[in-house]
Amino acid sequence: MKLVSVVGARPQFIKAAAVSRALAAAGIPEVMIHTGQHFDPGMSDVFFDELGIPQPACNLGISGGGHGAMTGQMLEKIEAVLLSEQPDWMLVYGDTNSTLAGALAAAKLHIPVAHVEAGLRSFNRRMPEEINRVMTDHLSALLFVPTRSATVNLTAEGITRGVHHVGDVMFDAALDARARAATVSTIRQRLGLSEGGYHVATVHRAENTDTPEALTAVLQYLKAMAADLPVVLPLHPRTRQAAERFGLDFEDLTLCEPLGYLDMTWLVAGACSVLTDSGGLQKEAYFHRRPCVTLRSETEWVETIEQGWNRLWTQPDYAPRGEIADYGTGDASAKIAAVIAGATRA
Repeated sequence: MKLVSVVGARPQFIKAAAVSRALAAAGIPEVMIHTGQHFDPGMSDVFFDELGIPQPACNLGISGGGHGAMTGQMLEKIEAVLLSEQPDWMLVYGDTNSTLAGALAAAKLHIPVAHVEAGLRSFNRRMPEEINRVMTDHLSALLFVPTRSATVNLTAEGITRGVHHVGDVMFDAALDARARAATVSTIRQRLGLSEGGYHVATVHRAENTDTPEALTAVLQYLKAMAADLPVVLPLHPRTRQAAERFGLDFEDLTLCEPLGYLDMTWLVAGACSVLTDSGGLQKEAYFHRRPCVTLRSETEWVETIEQGWNRLWTQPDYAPRGEIADYGTGDASAKIAAVIAGATRA
């Protein structure tokens, strides 16, 4: 019995760290493919080093270019690996081009697909990630959902078989990372920050970086927030390049290079609030009980809005605050491994 998994972007490395440990503990052999979608050492290598992820069996080295070209190249090269490895399952994470390419390659070879973080919907089909999520879910035989609302979304689309509400693997990873970060991270000292005395921000989505108008609006918002407390912005390569292209500056913001997971965890855990267009960071803010402002017009993590830990930047205030039970207790990865092991034996 063999499982092939596909990763390619920063959030997937974090999820894979938790799930790969659980697969190994369950005795399930895993062959990991890294598409190369995030290729910068600060966006890729550091996560494998920090989180103890086994080195990928192959790195396809595919990054940049348009969505069609990137996804097509990934599809071709992943198919070749699958033909060589002949796995029993394909495991994919989240909503990137790597996710869709892995799911498509496996489905066309009649290899069943397991999708971690299935069922999420922003209901904005202009987002490439939304297209990737929907198509991957409809190709999958096992759908591991992090929330009850994700199950509802799948049911509305006619997907009811193979759906398992396991909780959120990012919560598993966050619990482990916070304990380790407390002893090893020096990010606050390096940036001269005190606990609760700064905001942390991230910006990378195409909708915020593809036009000068969109990026200008986001930067103006962050600069306004920086009038009261420093706004720390680990600068994504896409955002840096877009600002240079549009002639925009980051004046009044505290910039740093992209951070490893332990440093980023410790930065978020000590922040006054989180300002982000990232899906994963919205949840991580909640894991550390920090309020979040989402720099988008919608979110797939609706429970963070409903329970008052998150708001869209276009909304005036937060809902009354409550706890989110859907994310589980930190054992989502073990549940995923158990379901895959049972499905494989069947």
